Amino acid sequence: MTQDSSTGRGSQWRMGVLAAAVLSGMLGAATLAAAQGGPAMAAKSAAGSQIEIKEHKYSPATLTVPVGTTVTWINHDDDVHTVTSSAQAFTSRGIDTDETFTYKFTKAGTYVYFCTLHPLMTATIVVK
Repeated sequence: MTQDSSTGRGSQWRMGVLAAAVLSGMLGAATLAAAQGGPAMAAKSAAGSQIEIKEHKYSPATLTVPVGTTVTWINHDDDVHTVTSSAQAFTSRGIDTDETFTYKFTKAGTYVYFCTLHPLMTATIVVK
């Protein structure tokens, strides 16, 4: 029994279409995971992290990052705030509403920081 060459090509074409559909589905799932903060989002967090200032609090209050991470603080409060390391490793100017401050952590350690204008606002960054 011989195979018709047009049937063979049809099978190859169907396999190609099937492979494209599977790949498309995988890409769609990765996009959905990123939108929901899944595994694809974790890769972004490793490249840089964000801390929100809201309701006179830093959120998250404790953040753990690898050495070399740039952290960005963004002020979503109506009041001006600062980001100041207790050990004078870094300090920001006054950060107004929707403004940011960034700092790249190049050394491992625990960094406690506070707002100089509101000293009860404190948080910690652990760099490993």
